[in-house]
Amino acid sequence: MPLQQHPKSNGTNTVLSLLSILGIGLAWFFRDSLVPTDSSSQRVLENAQAFVTDHVFMLSSSLTSLMTGTDLREMSVEDYIAFEYPIARAGVLANIGPNGKKVLGALPGVVVASPSTSEPDYFYTWTRDSALVYKMLVDQYIHYGEKNLKPYLDDFVASQKVLQHVSNPSGDFETDGLGEPKFHVNLTAFEEPWGRPQRDGPALRATTLIAYGNSLVDHNFDSSYIEKSLWPVIKADLDYVVKYWNMTGFDLWEEVSSSSFFTTAVQHRALREGAAFASRIKETSDVEKYNEQAENTLCFLQSYWNPDKQYVTSNTGGGRSGIDANSVLASIHTFDPAAGCDPVTFQPCSDKALSNLKIYVDSFRKIYEVNSGIPENAPVATGRYSEDIYYEGNPWYLTTFAVAEQLYDALIVWKTQGYIEITPLSLPFFRQLLPDITQGKYTNSSSTDTFTSIISAVKTFADGFIVVNARFTPRAGNLAEQFNRTTGVPVSARDLTWSYAAVVTTVRAREGFVPDSWGAEGLEVRGRDGGECKRNPGPEAEVEFEVRVGGDEKVYLTGSVEQLKNWNTDEAISLSRDDTLPNTWRVRVSVPADTTVQYKFIRKGSNKGGVIWEKDPNHQMTSPKEGGEMAVRDTWQG
Repeated sequence: MPLQQHPKSNGTNTVLSLLSILGIGLAWFFRDSLVPTDSSSQRVLENAQAFVTDHVFMLSSSLTSLMTGTDLREMSVEDYIAFEYPIARAGVLANIGPNGKKVLGALPGVVVASPSTSEPDYFYTWTRDSALVYKMLVDQYIHYGEKNLKPYLDDFVASQKVLQHVSNPSGDFETDGLGEPKFHVNLTAFEEPWGRPQRDGPALRATTLIAYGNSLVDHNFDSSYIEKSLWPVIKADLDYVVKYWNMTGFDLWEEVSSSSFFTTAVQHRALREGAAFASRIKETSDVEKYNEQAENTLCFLQSYWNPDKQYVTSNTGGGRSGIDANSVLASIHTFDPAAGCDPVTFQPCSDKALSNLKIYVDSFRKIYEVNSGIPENAPVATGRYSEDIYYEGNPWYLTTFAVAEQLYDALIVWKTQGYIEITPLSLPFFRQLLPDITQGKYTNSSSTDTFTSIISAVKTFADGFIVVNARFTPRAGNLAEQFNRTTGVPVSARDLTWSYAAVVTTVRAREGFVPDSWGAEGLEVRGRDGGECKRNPGPEAEVEFEVRVGGDEKVYLTGSVEQLKNWNTDEAISLSRDDTLPNTWRVRVSVPADTTVQYKFIRKGSNKGGVIWEKDPNHQMTSPKEGGEMAVRDTWQG
């Protein structure tokens, strides 16, 4: 469709100019006209500045949407990209300290998730979000010649070196502190209750800094900077991944504590490219360790695939279906064009990734009113997962962009290799676009035009998801986190940095941007040739479990971690009777260190047969730090 715009009146321009002047003036008034006399006053002033800035920009954006007359619903894909891309690019930098115009008070290199300070308050820095945003900036610096970004990248390195050493509720530098998900924008610890730890952040940060480091090596940059400033941050993150990858943590949505597909996928990538980078800069002492655990994470990654339902079960816990944007984001953030359509690493064009994508998209077709009336084979708005209730569960801009990005990544590989292979697993995906297509290998050099038809259909399908987001983008172009499932009105945090970064990465993929390989090509899962898939137990602590219970039945223990057999009564751990104390049973078990563990005792061997469980609730304890010991004393419940 053609670009539709309505002329703005001189009065409109005047109002917009006055709003801009008002916003700048108020921000500078609160910044310079008041002088805090103590730390308490400083905090009040910072809050006032944030409040004024937040609400002035909200007012400005709202009025701009009403006055500019730019109807994004009438734009073509190309016109929307031309309009939105520069807004998104500027939106990212506006949310990075110290000069980001929307995040006064953020320190250098700090990515603020959103300028929103209430309903919800996202005025914090998340390790995961920051790493993903800076990965986009690193690619802009390396591949798009944006050398003006180097100060941002150096600020990021310096800020993360500080952040790694900030003691926090998850631990400190020597324990689990790198798994802390979010901090204040002045790089101090966030002490309130939260879903912690989250184990994807260190891996993503390592990936980002490795990309930057490789660029510096390519251009013979001062090796002392790499050795003294960059490598210590990367090494700390890689060592964290080696130590903790097989321990549960909260997923990227901060809601489910279990194992997460996204987390395992990005951990595997970080270890692979970490080993290569360490070898390149001759820091070889831990290369073998990184490679060994990369093999183990790749093996574990396969366990998320559900062969019966033909999708990725994104979380091993949480009680949901497992159909989740988690898996789509994992595919695009571990995209390696050199790996082709490899299903082992769930590359975007693999049959597993395409089957998963179709099931994920289809899960939103009937639950959002904004998707009503759209044909079953057409693009729709997507969210995190269909069971979502956060802000009543809405579509997200970044997840809808992610669908398009996965498809553009697939197109890059198909065009490069010159063929598309349709398997029984991927056939339903292709048939929604070309109903008469059959499984087989379609080449670019064949006598038919099927290859070209597939490419065209997938491109049109991918573009459709951008069009969906365009329908619900405000006229000013500012992107929130979500848009309402019924009305399409933006909701939740405004000017979300991750939403803006998603625009940039999706547009780059549409243009055919080929990222650097991270080593996914030709990988095989350990075990296929008779080897063994191993799980890294991680840091452990010793716990003595004791229970007082009458009767003659044998007593066993099971619980929420692998060392307690994951609630499997057939493999439950046997306790021994203490003959020196009446009705007392004990056992010593190594469990994950510094971890919340739930458990119960059971009895077997009764004449009644079967297993006798304790009554609810589960027992719960937090294990000691690595190498520590503790004892828990319980009485049988029930």
